[in-house]
Amino acid sequence: MSRLSAAVPPWLAHALRAQRGPVPWSAVVRGALAAGPLLLVAVLSGRASVGVVAALGAMLAGINDRPGSRRAAVRRLGVPALAGAGGLLVGSYAGQHVGAVTLTLLLTVLGLLAGAVSAVGPVASGAGTQLLVAAAIGAGMPLPEPGWQRALFFVGGAGWLLVLRLALPTPGATAGDYRFDGERDAVGGVYDAVAALLEAVGGPDAPGRRVALTAALDHAQDALGGPRLRSYASSAAERRLHAQYAAALPLAEAATALAWAGEAVPARAVEGPRRLAVAVRTSTHTGPLPAPSLPHARLRSRGGTPIAPALRALDDALLHAADTFDRGGDDTALHTRRRTATSLARTVLGSAGREYGLRVALCFGASVAVAQALHHARWYGSHSHWYWLPATAVFLVKPDLGPLASRVICRAAGTVLGAVLFAGFAALLPRPAGLVALVALCGALIPVATRHFAAQTAVVTVLVLSLVMVGGEPGASWSRIGETLLACAIVLLVGHLPALGQRGGGVRARLTHAAEAAHVYLAHVLDDGTTDDRAGRWTLRREAYRALAEARASIDLAAAELPALARHAEGTDEVAATLERLVDTTTACAVQLDDTGRLTPQHTGRITALLDELAEGRERAGLVVKEGQALPVPLAG
Repeated sequence: MSRLSAAVPPWLAHALRAQRGPVPWSAVVRGALAAGPLLLVAVLSGRASVGVVAALGAMLAGINDRPGSRRAAVRRLGVPALAGAGGLLVGSYAGQHVGAVTLTLLLTVLGLLAGAVSAVGPVASGAGTQLLVAAAIGAGMPLPEPGWQRALFFVGGAGWLLVLRLALPTPGATAGDYRFDGERDAVGGVYDAVAALLEAVGGPDAPGRRVALTAALDHAQDALGGPRLRSYASSAAERRLHAQYAAALPLAEAATALAWAGEAVPARAVEGPRRLAVAVRTSTHTGPLPAPSLPHARLRSRGGTPIAPALRALDDALLHAADTFDRGGDDTALHTRRRTATSLARTVLGSAGREYGLRVALCFGASVAVAQALHHARWYGSHSHWYWLPATAVFLVKPDLGPLASRVICRAAGTVLGAVLFAGFAALLPRPAGLVALVALCGALIPVATRHFAAQTAVVTVLVLSLVMVGGEPGASWSRIGETLLACAIVLLVGHLPALGQRGGGVRARLTHAAEAAHVYLAHVLDDGTTDDRAGRWTLRREAYRALAEARASIDLAAAELPALARHAEGTDEVAATLERLVDTTTACAVQLDDTGRLTPQHTGRITALLDELAEGRERAGLVVKEGQALPVPLAG
């Protein structure tokens, strides 16, 4: 695949790329027990339409069902489900009581709102998607139930999957309280990532391992930071996991400082974090941990950069972690700050929210208008299933699923494959029992199919067509292909229209936020580096690295767009790389200040050079530095 990726354009290589990993059997079991059984109960009760709505809710929730903790799943599945219920309610009543023009305008405004809110983050993006998809389904799918009942059954279907997520134990998770198996795995992954970074120090893989450590820390924060009735961890098992996560932060800081120094560390330095990872996952004691370093005083890198402070920090962090694992710790903070209403509003109304909201509104509104025109022109015949066109446009315009060209290619291929498969199944399977079994099978396949957008589209197409036929409509496989291709054309056209304002607003907004977070972190270290506010420093470090990861992901997606779109993000990858080196250097400075209270010329020289490079890169990329946000230039100790 690497040779193929090098031989084809980035936008096509992305469409051919699929995620890898073990089969998520727990999610497969949940998917099999969600939509299919709900539909079966409804069919046996003579209320097939109710089962269709509930199965739709379970299906959309299944698309958002990702690995992680049960607590985090409440927000990840619950918030989009509530938004979908609201969209179904609005769409149902609007479709029944307003004309085509008013309906189109209403749904366009809804698309503007949902698109702007989607810029807040992944959960908000999932909520915006379900809001629009459910609104289109509510307005276009002929169902006998009133709108409020549809919304309740939709939430009930998603809620059933959430109940399964909270109640069923993860296969193979036999250690400790099974309710926290996701948290244990996430925290254990942090210690594994620290060990992997230490193993790669001094080699070419170190930068990639540092990025993997950031991802592991982000995942652990999300797993531990889900919604709760109380503002603190209430059980002993949860407090212990929080303390073990907090104990990993100084280890991650020391490992990053060692990677910055670039001198390989003793092999036994990796053993301690590995044993801590096993202890987290098995809920056992660590036992004696090996001392990771040699005598510090004589250790210096080839270039003269001292690594003794980082090694001493690693020693201290490992001893602190061992004590936390054996006796428990009182540091249960996640070292993250809750986003304020002002910051959320700034994101929604900022360049990223405006650009994404406008594009979603144009794509969704145009697809609704075209679908309404075709529907009233009787292009659909006597069946009202025009909702497929705008619902498809919503998924196509969603950047979370990849670059625009990749989404269009995968959606078209997946729909054709799904329609062909369903046509074969519909001709062979008995009705409705065979279709109900097909829905259950597709529900089980969704967690695996999410690794590639085309595969996910094929599975969802078969599932939705099965639901439509169980609900009383005849098969519409071939018309779905035409509607999907039409939606692809609309989104490609709108996606390349000149926008009001600067293109690439989402990339620049995330990169600007990352630069601001790096500024705050660096200023804190240089101004307060000799104070004891390590908790505040770790919070700022986590925010800087998380913001950088989000910016890097956005830049990578933009780089895989068609050239007409990719050129708007030119130069941003160099700025992100400079910011990453700056934050790494700031971490090394923090460790140095903890040990000696002063910076070496190597530290100050590296920061000064990176600040100059960053200023030049931001100017080339068109990133504006707000007044009062210039990064400080350090003085030699």
